[in-house]
Amino acid sequence: MNAPHRAGYGAAEVLVWIPRRGLVPATPGDDPLLAADSWLVESGAARALSRHERRFEIACRQTGCEAASDLRAFWTDAIRVLPRHGRWFPRVELTAAARPQLRLRIRPAPARASTVRVWAATGPDQRRQPRRKGPDLPWLNSVRTRAVGSGADEALLTTPGGLLLEATQSSVLWWEDDILCFPSRTLRLLPGVTASLIRQHACRSGLGVKPHRRHLAELSGREAWLVNALHGIRPVREWTGTGVRAGEPDRIRSWQPWWERLLEPLP
Repeated sequence: MNAPHRAGYGAAEVLVWIPRRGLVPATPGDDPLLAADSWLVESGAARALSRHERRFEIACRQTGCEAASDLRAFWTDAIRVLPRHGRWFPRVELTAAARPQLRLRIRPAPARASTVRVWAATGPDQRRQPRRKGPDLPWLNSVRTRAVGSGADEALLTTPGGLLLEATQSSVLWWEDDILCFPSRTLRLLPGVTASLIRQHACRSGLGVKPHRRHLAELSGREAWLVNALHGIRPVREWTGTGVRAGEPDRIRSWQPWWERLLEPLP
């Protein structure tokens, strides 16, 4: 199919996938989501695209919706119409409207940040599907809004007992000596694509990689990262309002060039 015309790639655009017709323009809306996935596109290149496809496929099939049977054709068409110039943060979606549909939301990418201030969220974890991206995005966005109101950039989620989970839009990693650590997979976590790439690279580099059950106070003075597809690796420069001391970002200098090299041209 032909890519829709975008005058200068200026504004976000929503396309709905219709069998035998492909992607067609749709009215932007905020339909509830059954599943979603997003990644950064820079000048027609992306990182770990096949992993994002696989995560979205698994999430869609978990819903049992009939629309999930069209995933391969939808994904092929979605990648084909993505802009090959500029910075974009597209999101594929399976909506929970009266008739579930596959959609592509083409959005300009927000500016990348090199560091991050993190606020520890208060109150219960209200995610209903923590291992599937999409259904809980409205609640996660509301928590992040509270974090911004508290002078931070992101919000850290924890268990009722205070164990580290993840941030509203990022996975959490930290260093204990020369060991790269991450929250135990037995906890309620989204399988982060970026975090998995970093852990894999650490293993291939001969570094120790280990899951842990840690409280925020145990990260005091340690180098900690929030990682996601949009920003890549962001060292935590402040645990806002917690009294926990952020560690020096000593390792990021050697990791950033590796992250930049992962960009590959879109098919």
